Amino acid sequence: MTDWNIQLKTEFERARQARVEKNEGKARVCARRAAGIAARAYLTRKGIQVPNMSAYDLLNLLRENLELPPDMHLTAEHLTMRVNEEFGLPFDADLVAEARVLCDWLMNEN
Repeated sequence: MTDWNIQLKTEFERARQARVEKNEGKARVCARRAAGIAARAYLTRKGIQVPNMSAYDLLNLLRENLELPPDMHLTAEHLTMRVNEEFGLPFDADLVAEARVLCDWLMNEN
C-alpha cells in the first residue's frame, strides 16, 4: 500500500469513528482531508506542482481542473461548501460517501 492509500484509509477510519461518536462535523472534516490527500496525489501525477495547501484549498484547485467529470466536480464543490449557522449543509448529502467516490476516481485516474 502506498503512503497515499494509508493516509486515505486512516482518514476514512477517523470519519467512521466520528460517526460512531455522533460527530458529523468531524466526519465531514475527515472526508474533506481524505479528498485533499487524493487531490494532491492526482495533481502530482498530472505534473502539477502542488504547494503546501490545506485540503480545502486543494479541492478548490481541483475544481478548476477542466478534465474533471461533472459529477466529480460537483462532489468537490460539495466538499468545499460552508455549513450554515446550524452547522448543517444547504443540501442533503453524505459527504463521507461522496468523498470515497471522489477519492476512488482520483486515485485510479491516469
